Amino acid sequence: MVASALSDPYLSFAAALNGLAGPLHGLANQEVLLWIKSVVNECGENISKDQLKDYVWKTLNSGKVVPGFGHGVLRKTDPRYMCQREFALKHLPDDPLFQLVSKLYDVVPPILTELGKVKNPWPNVDAHSGVLLNYYGLTEARYYTVLFGVSRAIGICSQLIWDRALGLPLERPKSVTMEWLEKHCNKSV
Repeated sequence: MVASALSDPYLSFAAALNGLAGPLHGLANQEVLLWIKSVVNECGENISKDQLKDYVWKTLNSGKVVPGFGHGVLRKTDPRYMCQREFALKHLPDDPLFQLVSKLYDVVPPILTELGKVKNPWPNVDAHSGVLLNYYGLTEARYYTVLFGVSRAIGICSQLIWDRALGLPLERPKSVTMEWLEKHCNKSV
């Protein structure tokens, strides 16, 4: 949207990175890694599946979510998760954090299904990515969003080029009326 206002690529990229600042998107793999480390701190590396089930229920009963599970669009296991899982099985099968992620893959979906509130109980790409980055030496989780942003840079720049090459108009966010907003809020109540 910023690029459609004919802003330069640097400003467009900076705006896009600002969109990654929240825990539901750009910080998601950090949140997963922090949660996994909290499991290890509280229960140890060799946690059993039964202990893990208890910890997952404790997390859910405290009003929190289990990070790394579910997806806004997908209704099955994220294929990127599966690619990372295959890689980890081959290259770091003995890593304690990866082994914990594997146990979570077995434990969490049935629990989320039992809750009945979740449309997709399966792991997403963030369930693995922080553990992989940590294993390969990038232990400062606060830098993970930077890597996410770098991976998005080519897409942002190519979209900017297409917008200008095709002479596309200024993008405008979808607007809603107060009437629509009131109806929507009343439906939710």
